[in-house]
Amino acid sequence: MKTSEPAASEDFASLYEKSFSKMETYKPGQLLETVVLSIGKDTIFLQLNGKSEGILPREELTDKEGNLSIHIGDPLKVYFLKADNGEMQFTTRISGESAGPEMLEKAFQEKIPVEGLVEKEIKGGFQIKIGESRAFCPYSQMGEKRTDNSADYVGKHLRFKIQEYKENGRNILVSNRAIHEEARLITLESLKKNLHEGMVIKGSIKSIQDFGAFVDLGGAQGLLPVSEIGRARVDDIRAILSVGQEIQASILKIDWKTERITLSMKSLLADPWDQAVGKYPEGTKHVGKVVRLTDFGAFVALEPGLDGLVHISDFRSAGKFGDSGEINVKLGQTLSVQVLGVDRANRRISLKQATTREEDETSAKYLGSAADSDTYNPFAALLRKK
Repeated sequence: MKTSEPAASEDFASLYEKSFSKMETYKPGQLLETVVLSIGKDTIFLQLNGKSEGILPREELTDKEGNLSIHIGDPLKVYFLKADNGEMQFTTRISGESAGPEMLEKAFQEKIPVEGLVEKEIKGGFQIKIGESRAFCPYSQMGEKRTDNSADYVGKHLRFKIQEYKENGRNILVSNRAIHEEARLITLESLKKNLHEGMVIKGSIKSIQDFGAFVDLGGAQGLLPVSEIGRARVDDIRAILSVGQEIQASILKIDWKTERITLSMKSLLADPWDQAVGKYPEGTKHVGKVVRLTDFGAFVALEPGLDGLVHISDFRSAGKFGDSGEINVKLGQTLSVQVLGVDRANRRISLKQATTREEDETSAKYLGSAADSDTYNPFAALLRKK
């Protein structure tokens, strides 16, 4: 039996209406956690309930170089804008035509980021244009941290969070710093999952202080103490490290409560103490450099990270000391020393001052020439006479 044309038309209309009734409805400004289904030339397609999809402008997640910050399958937080000809339109921020008074109030209530143009500096901060509305951003809420070059922000399109929305949009207070803080917390959560003590990471030197260097780890900063740069004692950190320099270091300690990450380059280097006993046997002579002076003696570096102590009582002659009992050697001076003992367990080497290299060479020459003369050994001449 053939179905009449009107009846078939009614069935199709009924099915079409039912298909839309099953689609979830969203309110403008509603936050949605979704997943990236596919990426087109200008559009990112988002997974919604059922078989429906949402769309998001690709440019919202593209940097200045055109690089996309997400991939297919990545989770994403978006805000519903409107349904237009069956298309469910979403955004990660509110800007342009979408930034009407109603949407701005919704952005304030739902804490949705908004994009605005920094028009000019005014008393206490900046005037921001968001759609057709004007907002105020205090100096203290602009940028990741306070800067003296506040005029640099004028003319830029930046993202803000609405802190206050009053008088139907005639009084709007916004914060750019809140955007940076939110991004920092997201990065921090990611770092908590990926970083752990003992792992080796790469980073770049962000700034240098006398006590160490701050290293950018891709969203967080780690501290490289001056004592953890290398095995040798560091007198001038700026002679070894420079801002922008790429380094490799291991993570010594992480304290997420204080957000402190301590790094070490030294731990990646071989420990000279492992070979110290075999390399510096008791009684052997070596040449080192004086790296530290104390009231009880001088520390002499035999190699980077391996210092021995020449006690004040073990210097070769009292002539090396003044009447006050101070050691008559200088920092950086080359010194010939003899090993008295190596304590691997306690990482200590005992030394005493030996003859200088010049004295050893002179003595060797003298003994070598005198060995062939009778005056050097009178007993040898008497034996020959016999």
